[in-house]
Amino acid sequence: MTNINAYVGFNGECRKAMEFYKECLGGELFFQPVGSSPMAGQCPSDMQDHILHSSLTNGSLILMATDMVGPQGYIKGTNISLSLNCSSEEEINTFFIKLSAGGKVLDPLKEQFWGAIFGALTDQFGINWMLNCNIKA
Repeated sequence: MTNINAYVGFNGECRKAMEFYKECLGGELFFQPVGSSPMAGQCPSDMQDHILHSSLTNGSLILMATDMVGPQGYIKGTNISLSLNCSSEEEINTFFIKLSAGGKVLDPLKEQFWGAIFGALTDQFGINWMLNCNIKA
């Protein structure tokens, strides 16, 4: 099933923000720190405790977040992306091509360490998109 979720960037406050949202909304909270991920060696030592990925789930509610900052830097208020979770490789390729038309590819589609094909772009209207398709069961 294909779905779209909000993905929020916090630039160092992800853990605090997501714990607050858990108190407000309930659910299960997951954190993937930079230091315990395959990206640890690519990041400076002061980023090892930052959150690479976090998710809060409660039934059909899914809120995702990160401390990672895009190439444009961190600008409060524009720190939300739409995360499109695709159901097949064909679907993610089609959506990526169509959404990136007239926009800017930030990270081309490629297989990632978490077992998915992933890519990121800014569309022609300035909306940030992250597309993900799980390829490992």
